[in-house]
Amino acid sequence: MKILNTTLHRRTVLKGGAAALATIAAPAIVRGAEPAPVKVGILQPVTGALAQDGGYGRLGAEFAIADINEAGGIKALDGAKLEMVFGDARSTPEAGTQEVERMQEEGVVAIVGGFASPICLAASQAAARYDLPSTAAINNLIKINEAAGNPAKTVALVHEDGLFGSGLAKLMADELPKHGFEILEMLSVPTPSRDLSNVTLRLRSLNPDLVIPSTYYGETVLLARTMQQQRVRPKGVYAVLNGAASNRRFVAEFPEAAENIMDCNHWHDPRNEKAIALQERVEAAGSPYNYNTPLNYSCVGLLADAIERAGEADRGAVIEALAGSTYADHLMPYGQTRFENGQNMGAAPVSTQVQSGDIKVIFPEEFANAKPNFPSNG
Repeated sequence: MKILNTTLHRRTVLKGGAAALATIAAPAIVRGAEPAPVKVGILQPVTGALAQDGGYGRLGAEFAIADINEAGGIKALDGAKLEMVFGDARSTPEAGTQEVERMQEEGVVAIVGGFASPICLAASQAAARYDLPSTAAINNLIKINEAAGNPAKTVALVHEDGLFGSGLAKLMADELPKHGFEILEMLSVPTPSRDLSNVTLRLRSLNPDLVIPSTYYGETVLLARTMQQQRVRPKGVYAVLNGAASNRRFVAEFPEAAENIMDCNHWHDPRNEKAIALQERVEAAGSPYNYNTPLNYSCVGLLADAIERAGEADRGAVIEALAGSTYADHLMPYGQTRFENGQNMGAAPVSTQVQSGDIKVIFPEEFANAKPNFPSNG
């Protein structure tokens, strides 16, 4: 933070028999002291299995804090700057909880982040239920399938064996049959996984129309590469909240394995000029641009808006301001932020697909910058 010199100088010309030049120090009361910074906790896993994604999230938060401070800080608090207090969740729920306790002791007004579902659930006392956007994922899949003439009827679910993967796979297994899909099998894989040859051989035997992975980055990449090597080619791979399917690093490093993989996930609005500008800045800094970056950028903006409306850096006042939020200056394809029982009713994932080495939004149509390539094994 740039510290402004509070001592001003003036030149006084003394008239008389001779002219003299003197420098007189103006009193410090000419300008008051800088207002105290507002401490904001940023919780991301930057070590361990989820370090890559956590790094993207941290970068988004850093850009947002810098932009807010550059624009004058929190104006309701006389231009108070946001100060990041960072916590490394270390890719485990236990570490996430420890960092929340530490940041609270350091006096943060709120905490942004978490990334992984188990970390978020353990770290946030406000998380009353495990709620994933499975409804949006299923609705998008149904419409994509219908538009193609309903070629997909059978599904194999591949999930990591933790809370995220198991919970999501169960939701999909319960809901998809209600819409005419047959679940052939649920295949559990450990995190981390070193070899998914047996899982891929099982997929070859099942021959599902759709493979739906709910896995983190390493396992999704390993599965896609092994399927490519063993020539397992379903009509589509449709991931949900996946760690790799909407990740430009995966696309850049393994373009053939990534091609045509779909995902229902949070992603920036490709029509938003501010999002496009952030992408250019991130890539100029040498980092891939993934959804974690604009998502955390938007979350910090949401928090700053709440602090502005609260008019004070008091946790209770900020929580109350968040509860009444109508924030709409997102980089994401969201409506106005509106919380019900801790859930943001304005947030919604979109469906993406890797096409010709890029990640495109394919659904819903109002945000899309490409059409689905489905079925993709023709």
